[in-house]
Amino acid sequence: MNFSPSSSPMAAVAGLFRQRPRFLLTSHARPDGDAIGSLLACQLLLRHLGRQTRVVLAQPVPHIYHRLTGAASVQTLEKAPRPLPDEIAIFLECPGFARTHIRDWEGFYTVNIDHHASASAFADLNWVDPVSPALAVMIYQLSLALEVVPDREMATCLYTGLLADTGSFIFPNTTAATLEMGAALIHCGANPHLIAESMYLSYSEAKMRLLAAALQHLHVVRPLAWIYVSEEEAQRLGMRDEDAEGLVNYALGIEGIEVAAFFRPVNADTQRISLRSKGLINVAEVAENFGGGGHYHASGFSQPGSQSEVMQRVLAQLRACVARKLSAKALVAASQ
Repeated sequence: MNFSPSSSPMAAVAGLFRQRPRFLLTSHARPDGDAIGSLLACQLLLRHLGRQTRVVLAQPVPHIYHRLTGAASVQTLEKAPRPLPDEIAIFLECPGFARTHIRDWEGFYTVNIDHHASASAFADLNWVDPVSPALAVMIYQLSLALEVVPDREMATCLYTGLLADTGSFIFPNTTAATLEMGAALIHCGANPHLIAESMYLSYSEAKMRLLAAALQHLHVVRPLAWIYVSEEEAQRLGMRDEDAEGLVNYALGIEGIEVAAFFRPVNADTQRISLRSKGLINVAEVAENFGGGGHYHASGFSQPGSQSEVMQRVLAQLRACVARKLSAKALVAASQ
């Protein structure tokens, strides 16, 4: 397992994929579309190479991704195995062991593949590309480096990840190269209509009722907006993590809003916060201040405390960040 120091991280990962027979793959807790799509695409890539694979996640695959090849065989936390002696543990967009919510994996040979600016080099082999618009892009590049052209199943998983992390091709990370990759995956067999239908036109009734509850608590103080659901509402509606995914975007979608937040309870003493930005501020930096992380335009974290306490702390920091940015822009405008 020796790689030349001059080798690029991607080349080192490709070499490992060619050499080793067994891999155990995982991603962060509460996995999103890019995590799920990239994870399953990476598994398919390894199987194309004749490797044995297992996939483990802290929570079940969200319903909207159940159609993806391999989703049904993902093992969840209560059945999470430890790596075998000859198994390589692959962590996809995880800042560390803790974010997987899976324990006892320390001490095994690990590979970290990530595209977050907040990524840490915690593994034995780290391939981090914060410029990459999505983890799916990195897995696609890896497949081409290994001379594996994605088939329909793998292309579908990669397109799902690309669609998720570009916000359906509306985030600033949507470039000519991003769209060219999407087109290439369509040529490989990905069906953009069916993928979008599964992700955005197949919501559960529970998700819609949760959205209705959240919008009853819509607060708009331009350029900031926030929504929340109370613990009582979450319990009454049987809220699942996947039901809360993406609800913050409804607050961000209001004209004149630059930054949005969504607050929901994990339990009586812990809150989960999702942040989105149209570009005025870097919400990943805000999330990192609270122990979380993410991207410039989308991030999240959990915080201990009651909902009112957490909302007060987080909103105060968001207001301060917005005020600083607006003041800086005003100074620039005045100097011109």
